[in-house]
Amino acid sequence: MPLSASCILNRSQVLDVVEEIRQLMPESVYRADELLADREAVVQDGRREADRILAQARAAADALVSEHEVYLAAVEEANALRSEVTGQTQQMRAETDDYIDSKLATFEITLQKTLQTVDRGRERLRSQMYQELAPEGSHPSDFFDARTD
Repeated sequence: MPLSASCILNRSQVLDVVEEIRQLMPESVYRADELLADREAVVQDGRREADRILAQARAAADALVSEHEVYLAAVEEANALRSEVTGQTQQMRAETDDYIDSKLATFEITLQKTLQTVDRGRERLRSQMYQELAPEGSHPSDFFDARTD
């Protein structure tokens, strides 16, 4: 109807459209169910894949942290060993220096005693030479410088 809010439709045309909708509807509902099922499967596959990737990432992160911790522990152990070896080396050097000093001191004493023995022996030789050469009553210091080191 012109100039009104009412509309006139051909009844046979409307019934034909309704019938077509009825015939298409079960197929559309079936396809909608398939799409929804596929959507859920895709979402589930996506979630599984995301969970797998997260698990791999966590494992890789744990491995990296573990390797880093192992590295830090190895560095700490190496520093401790280096400190220990340095201390032992210094102690061994000090002990070696003390040992060498004591041996040199002993050698010095032995050399001094040897020199004294040599000096005494030379003095005896001089004394004997003097007694053989000198007249009676004279003293060896008159002819030789006597060493009294």
